[in-house]
This record gives sequence, C-alpha cells and structure tokens, in this order.
Amino acid sequence: MTAGHVVYHIPVCPFSQRLEILLALRGQEGAVEFRTVDISKPREPALLAMTRGTTALPVLLVPDGTVLKESRVILRYLDETLDGPRLRRSDPVQHAVESMLVALEGAITMAGYLFVMNQKRACRAEYAETLLSIYRDINGFLRDFSRSGPWLFDDFGYAEAVFAPVFKRFWFLEYYEGFTLPHGPDYDRVRVWQDACMAHPATNQVTHEQIVKLYYDYALGAGNGALVDGRKISSFVFTPHWQDRPWPPRDKYAGTASDAALGLVTDGPGTGGEQMADRSSSSTPDAACTSA
Repeated sequence: MTAGHVVYHIPVCPFSQRLEILLALRGQEGAVEFRTVDISKPREPALLAMTRGTTALPVLLVPDGTVLKESRVILRYLDETLDGPRLRRSDPVQHAVESMLVALEGAITMAGYLFVMNQKRACRAEYAETLLSIYRDINGFLRDFSRSGPWLFDDFGYAEAVFAPVFKRFWFLEYYEGFTLPHGPDYDRVRVWQDACMAHPATNQVTHEQIVKLYYDYALGAGNGALVDGRKISSFVFTPHWQDRPWPPRDKYAGTASDAALGLVTDGPGTGGEQMADRSSSSTPDAACTSA
C-alpha cells in the first residue's frame, strides 16, 4: 500500500474505529494518516468541498485524489490494499455468510442510538425491546452458522471488526439506561460473541469512561455535536480532555448538568450532579413512543 492515504474522522466514532481495528490487526497503525475533525464546530470549507457538501465521517482521501465514503466501503478498500491476510473471507460461501451477518449491523446500530437518545421515560421499555429483538436475530444467526464460537468463523474477522465498535458504544446504554443483555438461550450465543469482540486487544482504541463522558449529549437527545438546550458547550469538545472531567449524572431524564458541572469550563462546580437544568418538557411520560 502506498503512502499518502488520509482519513478524516471523529476519534470516538464507531465507524472510524473499524478502520483503526483493521490497522491494529495488521500491525500497520501508521499506514494511514488520521486527521481529526471537531464536530462541535462547522465543517471546514475545504472538507465540505472534498465531500461535495456531506458531513458524514469517516472519509478517506486516496493518493490519486479519489474520495471514498461509508466506513464499510473504506474498510473493504483498506482490507484489500494493506499487506497481510484479509479480514474478509475468501471462500464464497463463508463470505456470503459474513455478509448476511453484517447486513444486521445497521438495524442494531440505529436501535441502540435511538434508545440512548430517547427523551421519554415511559418509552424506555419499547426501545429496549426493539434492540433486544435484533439481538435475538443475531443470536439465532450465530447458532445456525457458528455454534462453537466465540467467533463467526475461526478468528476475529470482518464481521467482528464491523460490530465491535458498535458493541462498545452500547456502554452508553449500560450507563444511562441500565441496559444489559438478559440471560437465557435467546441471548447466550450473541453475548459470547459480543464479549469476545469487545475483549479483543485490537479493539482497545476507546474506553468505557470515554464513551460515557463524550456521549452524554446523545443521552440528552443531541447528536453529532449539537447543543443541548440550556448549554453552550458540546460534550464532544476536545478541551478540557474527557479524562479531566467528572462522570456525568446517570439519570438523563432529570435534566442536563451545566457546562461547569460537566467539567467543560473551569470556572464552575466540578461534579456532574450539580446545576441540573430542567428538561421535563422532553420527558413527558404520556407522549407517543417512536422506536419503530
């Protein structure tokens, strides 16, 4: 692979982490230059021109000037161009099987993000069931095609690289919604797979603390760097560093902690439970749910 490949990305983004996992598996973390984009600010005109006005990340700039979008497209491209054994299965049947499993990723990602962004306390069970139903589908798929486990095939592969970052983002569901997989035959196989994916050393680019702190605004319904009502600073800002901030309050339905309480400014209280701005209008218990 020639030098000069550049990825524009958000460091905590699960779709960018897929690329980092591939590089880690190949031992070629320096083969691609990563340039960080601050999503709490408007996109730079040069980047918008490169992407023809779209803001989704990551984006890969190939040395010949070609711009590639969509993380799975970029993942396959890097898988085919980097030195070393490919993640994607070479056997046509096995590749078809892993492609069927990967096709379920969009649904589980959407369900998880809609769940964490839900602002209606009474709708929690509905969002949880939507997510659990997809887990049951994946559980059944793995039992049909990979009964021995923990991997789909014999090792961490393409499907694992696609799903592992999503599973790690679901730390925000554990923290803000108390969500965990139930025990029982409907979930035991997918739990083994999920735990193995998250424990693999090639997936250690992010931590539980990092996900919980940076995704606080998602838990309040504000994604992609948008501001929460009553706040002036996004939880996705680079400074102060997330490690220097207090843990956010777990009860997202009680209101938002202030910028100062979240450690986003240095001239105010430093504990996440202080200065809660009321957001009860967005947590109305009799409002209709929209998880479907």
